[in-house]
Amino acid sequence: MKDIAIDESLLKKLRVKPGAKVRLDDANADRTHGWKKTDAEAMLEATRKRLEELQNELYADGRFAMLIVLQATDGAGKDSTIKNVMTAFNPQGCTVTSFKGPSSEELKHDYLWRIHKNVPPRGEIGVFNRSHYEDVLIVRVDNLVPKEVWKRRYEQINDFERMLTQENVTVLKFFLQISKDEQKKRLQERLDDPTKQWKFNVDDVEKRKKWDDYQRAYENALTLCSTKHAPWYIIPANHKWFRNLAISQILAAELGKLPLRYPAISIDPAKIRIR
Repeated sequence: MKDIAIDESLLKKLRVKPGAKVRLDDANADRTHGWKKTDAEAMLEATRKRLEELQNELYADGRFAMLIVLQATDGAGKDSTIKNVMTAFNPQGCTVTSFKGPSSEELKHDYLWRIHKNVPPRGEIGVFNRSHYEDVLIVRVDNLVPKEVWKRRYEQINDFERMLTQENVTVLKFFLQISKDEQKKRLQERLDDPTKQWKFNVDDVEKRKKWDDYQRAYENALTLCSTKHAPWYIIPANHKWFRNLAISQILAAELGKLPLRYPAISIDPAKIRIR
């Protein structure tokens, strides 16, 4: 399959420039940057096919890895993104790790210990559903650690991600942005739909009361931790079809930049006869 068209202007608009001060605006969550749903869905299908090919090359090559970080407020669609975009990847070479509250064992180590051990090996893709950024988000909003502790973590995270990229791990970070009104709508849908009620957590309602605090925490993380080696992308996610398109395009673009190649073989296939 030939390379698909990549909307480079879109990728540039979504990427947080290093050093840029981020201000989250609910209006941004509704943007589609000129894309229409029918066109986006057709492009998503083509992009997923390209991602399948690129992952196959990544796996065969064995020199590079990709870490995909998904962060969002409750209801923004991290699980849905994994289902609708990452379905392009062969599970044999793609793992998904969901980070909940740390276990007693994990609390005995530094906060990056449980993260590092789940980074994908070379040749594979790893998806983090929440991540090390919880340690500058929830711990900050809920005052789980002192301010001087979480403040120094921004620099530690940047150093950690720089080390990963120097070891041939491409780090891509996506903040799925929905508006406060859209979150209310989605949480209500979970309550109203018997097939989704199991996903509802009363804690989501409590966190919603701290919406402004979480927005400020996200703004700081996006501002201080979007680097050249590990950029943040702010993905407008009120429209699920646009969210899926945007992320798939970024993944295809970044995988396409890697100098992937199939390993050389020591035999001459033309001389092999299978009887």
